[in-house]
Amino acid sequence: MIQPQSTPFLQDNMAKITFIGPDGTRYEVEADAGSTVMEAAIKNGVPGIEAECGGACACATCHVYVDGDWTDKTGEPEPMEEDMLDFAYDVQPTSRLSCQIRVSDELDGLVVKVPERQA
Repeated sequence: MIQPQSTPFLQDNMAKITFIGPDGTRYEVEADAGSTVMEAAIKNGVPGIEAECGGACACATCHVYVDGDWTDKTGEPEPMEEDMLDFAYDVQPTSRLSCQIRVSDELDGLVVKVPERQA
């Protein structure tokens, strides 16, 4: 009988994301393709990402600033996300809710900054 082999398919479908804290500390994590940037932060204990609503786009406690080199790849916020960003602290042109950024191979190397505090 042939035993199934485990394949490291997850490793091939992982993206590296760098979170930069308000003090400049860098947190490099790996995220599963299909998950969200917020889920990667919570799973890896990145400080400053609170995610009180669990990713339902019902709060603004997973607010991040997308590095300018990545804004085209992460896209623009949808109207519901824009409404929630009204409640975020120190909103900037590159502000996004990390629960709304879906991880894909194209986001391998993504850099986001965590604000000084969440709303």
